[in-house]
Order: sequence, then structure tokens, then C-alpha cells
Amino acid sequence: MKRKYILSRNKFIKRVVNYTLFAIALLTISVAIGVLGYHYFGNLGWLDSFYNASMILTGMGPVNEMTTQAAKIFASFYALFSGVVFLSTVAIFFAPFAHRIMHLLHVDNEKIDE
Repeated sequence: MKRKYILSRNKFIKRVVNYTLFAIALLTISVAIGVLGYHYFGNLGWLDSFYNASMILTGMGPVNEMTTQAAKIFASFYALFSGVVFLSTVAIFFAPFAHRIMHLLHVDNEKIDE
């Protein structure tokens, strides 16, 4: 069985920062899609659009009722998209920690990559 070295603390922190930045970017892009969609299709103001997008993205549910068919279609697809994005973002954020724990359970403490 081939064994890999555990990353040093500095390399691990760098990996955590990179994954965190990617997760934040994914959330930012997802909220932007929701804000634009709710503003355009739902005829909501920018603040209400942000509020709706944030609430849907975190799984809390819609705030304003969508009255047009286009707004309802957008809200439906955005809700489906948001469910996947939220879970994916959580997985991306915790991936370095899970990866490190897996290595710690399978690699001797002496084998640390400096």
C-alpha cells in the first residue's frame, strides 16, 4: 500500500484558504444569479432581490410571492440550483479537513511533509 505524507501545517492552511476562497466565490456567483433573476423576472427591488436570493440559497424559503409565470419558473429552478450549490459549498469548505483526517488515520505521525 502506497502511503502519502501529511501536509505541513503551512501547506494545509494554504489549502484551507484556497478552498474557502473558492467556496466564497461560488456563493457570491450564486447569490448574484439569484439577485439578477429576482430583480428581472420577479420585478423586485435590489434589496428584496438580495433578500430572496439569500433566503433561498440557505434553504430558508422564499420571502416574496412570485406573480408571473416567468418569475415562478425562475424561482423554481433557482431553488433547485440553490440546494445543490449550498450542499456543494459545504462539501468544498470541509474537504481539506476531511482529507487531513483521513490521512491522519492512515499515516504514521513521523511522515510529515515539510
